[in-house]
Amino acid sequence: MRSILVVNCGSSSIKYQLIDAADERMLATGLIERIGENIGLSRHRSATEAATTEAATTEAATTEAGATEAATVTADEAVEHVSRLPIADHTAGFAAMLAAFRKHGPDLDQMPPVAIGHRVVHGGERFVEPTLIDERVRREIDLLSSLAPLHNPPNLAGIHAAQVTFPNLPHVAVFDTAFHHSLSPAAYSYAIDARLAADHGVRRYGFHGTSHKFVSEAAAAFLDRSLEQTNTIVLHLGNGASACAVKGGRSVETSMGMTPLEGLVMGTRSGDIDPAVLFHLHRKAGLGIEQLDTLLNRSSGLLGMAGTGDMRDVLAAAAVGDPAAVNALEVYLHRLKAYVGAYYAQLGRVDAIVFTAGVGENNALIRGRALAGLESLGVRIDSRRNEDASREIRRISADDSAVAVLVVPTNEELEIARQTLSVVEAPGRAVSDPGYD
Repeated sequence: MRSILVVNCGSSSIKYQLIDAADERMLATGLIERIGENIGLSRHRSATEAATTEAATTEAATTEAGATEAATVTADEAVEHVSRLPIADHTAGFAAMLAAFRKHGPDLDQMPPVAIGHRVVHGGERFVEPTLIDERVRREIDLLSSLAPLHNPPNLAGIHAAQVTFPNLPHVAVFDTAFHHSLSPAAYSYAIDARLAADHGVRRYGFHGTSHKFVSEAAAAFLDRSLEQTNTIVLHLGNGASACAVKGGRSVETSMGMTPLEGLVMGTRSGDIDPAVLFHLHRKAGLGIEQLDTLLNRSSGLLGMAGTGDMRDVLAAAAVGDPAAVNALEVYLHRLKAYVGAYYAQLGRVDAIVFTAGVGENNALIRGRALAGLESLGVRIDSRRNEDASREIRRISADDSAVAVLVVPTNEELEIARQTLSVVEAPGRAVSDPGYD
């Protein structure tokens, strides 16, 4: 078995998937969380372990290491093993992950992956493709932390811990911003002093790139169209949300900017806002820079307007007439429809509008209302298809819709695995080469 281990490290978590490099099957998935707290949590599911009805619920047991373990069968009938144990840092987190692989499979000691793929949020202007990680690359990712202070430092901590855990394997960084390197200067430039912008890296970078790339390519394949001849508007709607106009497989416009704050209304982020609002709140409300940063990134969006950042709760409250929830929903949809219209104008011709991520894949009401009234643009939703709860890629537009409307489940881990494999299998490079200076 040749596999790729994909990891996504946050400040207190490690998400991971083991993916078969040959047939792209998910072999195992898991989450290490509450890193640095008194008791951490390890969740692991292995596709190679047969689920049985007897494993549906097991009583917690205490191991010699002081961890408690339990197993439950999840909705997709895979056994999820949960352990509670101290996890001091990311290196300890990777040790807990390896322990879960040894106990529940596949055993990475017996069948190590051929490479480790790392999600890194911000690649700046330097990193425009998947990149083999060496000391120089680590330094540059660290320097880019000024552009993504909440994301790049934990991504880097995960890289260090993974390289300690797997010192003889190649490690590849896949950057959220890389897909958007094809933006034109007209699309990525802010209209401020050009020298000041250049000196401090002020421009639009865009994010969710691995998702937008995966989804736009999957949509073209589903429609049996050449990627180079397909124009797509991708709506990645989750707690974080972004829109992307993809022309012939290349990003030509995207809603997030220098940071993931710009663009659509999100769970806790404001999205687009007049910058003068910040000056006003500083002068009138006495808010400092850190307070304003927290306001826009963590206390705004749906949370700020409706009191909850979870779209399901907003919809439930709006359904019973809560005025704050109703207004939050209307603002969310108004902004979303505005971006669809703007990107339609930028592309000139649209072959497909695609919904993806948690809200986009699972919420028929949002999909239907976001595109309502666009019939003159050739967009017609079939309400029955839209209500289909399938987890597969599907068409939800009517047969006479000139623009196809699709739901495409995103798979960023698979995209990272594909890009990681492309690096380690590049001509002239041996897979066993650790890739360090």
